[in-house]
Amino acid sequence: MELERKIEILTKLGSLFDELSDNKYFEDGLSVQNEKEKERFERIQMAQKQNSWFTNGSIQKVFEAWANSLKRDKVEAWISKYSFQGTTERKLGLILAGNIPLVGLHDILSGLVCDHWLHIKPSTKDSQLVNLVIEELKEISSEWTSRIKLVDKLNGIDVLIATGSNNSARYFEYYFRDIHKIIRKNRTSIAVLSEDNSEEELKALGEDIFTHFGLGCRNVTKLYLPKGFDLDRVFGALFHYQDIVNHNKYANNYDYNKAVYLMNKIELIENGFLLLKEDEALHSPIGVLFYEFYEDLDTLKKHLKQKEEEIQAIVSKENFEKAIPFGKAQKPELWDYADGVDTIEFLLGLKE
Repeated sequence: MELERKIEILTKLGSLFDELSDNKYFEDGLSVQNEKEKERFERIQMAQKQNSWFTNGSIQKVFEAWANSLKRDKVEAWISKYSFQGTTERKLGLILAGNIPLVGLHDILSGLVCDHWLHIKPSTKDSQLVNLVIEELKEISSEWTSRIKLVDKLNGIDVLIATGSNNSARYFEYYFRDIHKIIRKNRTSIAVLSEDNSEEELKALGEDIFTHFGLGCRNVTKLYLPKGFDLDRVFGALFHYQDIVNHNKYANNYDYNKAVYLMNKIELIENGFLLLKEDEALHSPIGVLFYEFYEDLDTLKKHLKQKEEEIQAIVSKENFEKAIPFGKAQKPELWDYADGVDTIEFLLGLKE
């Protein structure tokens, strides 16, 4: 397929996401006007029943993010730098995660623009939205219809991209040991604050922490604070997100973790919807945000370098490599590849 046609298809998909993000799909359903819109609305409702972490707000945010990412200028900037000439077509197996809505879509689009044949195993926690987008994509592009196959089990594939836990990664490594693959493990994101961070920046940090209830690898689960930083500034800026505790599963996690910490006489700072705990670990539980004080940035950079295999993104305005502005962790560009591995470069560079 010619490059221009690929750009056209992806741009049309972006327009579809712009349409899907309309409020009529996230209200009472009375505003939908035809069978097609009714089917979309029902699929979005079914996705929330399938995964109770998926809410109207979280799904709508994902649709809006994809609508923004798949604008023509961004699509061109993404794929125009690659040469697709002479690509060897492969059977590409995709094992998708289901922690946040459509988290595996980037891998799907990467495989398609590289002209591979996709065997997709959706997560049982996110099959409704994946199926919805694939059906819409097939209507946009008849060329890609035959290249997409949804499967329950991967057999006879040539290459694999799989996302899962550290435990499942060990299984993938062994079971698919003889083929080319990308295996993604548990990662999380951190924020490095400084004394001169504005209240607006700290408020935007709430998006990085609370979007998708902290379930994504790009969610901030750990703060690094300059020694002496006033933690009340963090709580004050994040108070805007207090309604998150009205979500039943989040509230249950918050209450459970609070009870466990208190029973073990662990010192906490809490405000009714978030627990702040001083901890050296990076991965905090749902409803908890770890923090740690640092003396100087140079020492911190060396420390974080040792943990880079665990870190997906760093939110900061300090001089860290590929640092992300506050509030942007959940809004990656098409060229912001998971784990820093260029998926398209990998797929185009496959050898026998």
